[in-house]
Amino acid sequence: MASTKTNTIVMTEGRPLPQVIRFAVPLALTGILQLLFNAADVIVVGKFDSSTALAAVGATTSLINLLIGAFIGISVGVNILVARYLGCRDEERVSRSVHTAVLLGVGLGVVMFLLGFFLARPLLELMDTPEDVLPLSDQYLQIYFIGVPASLLYDFCAAVLRAFGDTKKPFYFLSISGTVNVLLNLFFVIVCHLGVAGVAIATVVSQYIALALVLICLLRLEGCARLELKKLRFYPDEALRMIQIGLPAGLQSVIFNISNVMIQSSINSFGANVIAANTAAANLDAFVYTACNSVYHAAMTFTSQNVGAGKPDRIRPVYRDCILTVLLIGVPLSALLYLLGPQLLGIYVARSDPAYDAVIASGMVRVTYMGATYFTCGIMETCCGMVRGLGRSWLPMVVSVFGACVLRIIWIYTIFRARHTLGILYLSYPVSWVITAAVHILCFVLIYRSVMKRWKTYQEGNHAGH
Repeated sequence: MASTKTNTIVMTEGRPLPQVIRFAVPLALTGILQLLFNAADVIVVGKFDSSTALAAVGATTSLINLLIGAFIGISVGVNILVARYLGCRDEERVSRSVHTAVLLGVGLGVVMFLLGFFLARPLLELMDTPEDVLPLSDQYLQIYFIGVPASLLYDFCAAVLRAFGDTKKPFYFLSISGTVNVLLNLFFVIVCHLGVAGVAIATVVSQYIALALVLICLLRLEGCARLELKKLRFYPDEALRMIQIGLPAGLQSVIFNISNVMIQSSINSFGANVIAANTAAANLDAFVYTACNSVYHAAMTFTSQNVGAGKPDRIRPVYRDCILTVLLIGVPLSALLYLLGPQLLGIYVARSDPAYDAVIASGMVRVTYMGATYFTCGIMETCCGMVRGLGRSWLPMVVSVFGACVLRIIWIYTIFRARHTLGILYLSYPVSWVITAAVHILCFVLIYRSVMKRWKTYQEGNHAGH
């Protein structure tokens, strides 16, 4: 295969653990950095505007995730497909996949903008968003979705880089765009007094900066991953494969977020202070999730490349080292979040705000039930990534839907309805994570055994032929 500057990690040789860590750590730092910049949105409005403005931004999170989840999931298909073609050294298909991914990202981004722009207000109303929060939330979303096409295309391009083992460049790109986001947040909110509108504008600008950087990177690469405008063409067969692989992940995300929207609606019933508290606490536990989720991408990419390279015997060590890595990352972060919860929550709300004590107290309920147990979600996601890397797209979706989403919905209408407290509501998350993780582990073991049996039969056939 022609050399490329992106191929920084060899996934099909050597002990997996050091390579998994080399892959996961920059990706985790990228996610954490992105969250820090996203947190700047809510910190700035919480500190320099009001807790109502904080609640307004927070009330949109589950809705944003719901609307973009399906399309973001297709970037998983881009990652797996490019990694698989790399494993079997098919340069032509790598190139076709890269160019198709760019055009697919543009098309889906436009569709996503139209959906979000016109459906934002009706969906916020369906979620029972409080009247004092609704206008600000709607204003934020109307502006935010202008940047969604850039954000979606960036994810598709970054998926290409991850398939080659390059997780450092996205970190650099987000460092630059995120810094711009923070500076613009401060300028628009403190100097221009634009409130949630200013935060949304800053986010949009930073998304287009990140997109510009990743596109320049792909245009300057060497080898089969290079983006060439003259070769820009849509290949329906590659697009179909991306959608076939990524759609289950997208649907899983959508269904997950439907349950999260229902939970957000339940949180909304407690009023603006609890919404603000949930916003702050969700920003905190997202750091743990994002760090653990980097191992999910590592598990999926390493497994895909080794399947493509015809080396299924490496999958078990990859699984072992990925689980070890997610525990090494997730357990300390979960413990730290629990221990420093009050101090960290205090960053998001001005001490002078009358709702300060109420917001901190409600936020700690989420931290106690969810933040302290988030590493179990990391195990669940990692096992899901292994199964996807083995070529099973629909099975992990079905398991996750029934194990997590359906269970949470049942929980809301039974246990939460019987005991209408925040603690009971948040308890649905760790319960669903543990159950779903156990089923994903079982699925992986059964599929892995089947893959190894077929591989050994194939090897024996080859030896017999010689």
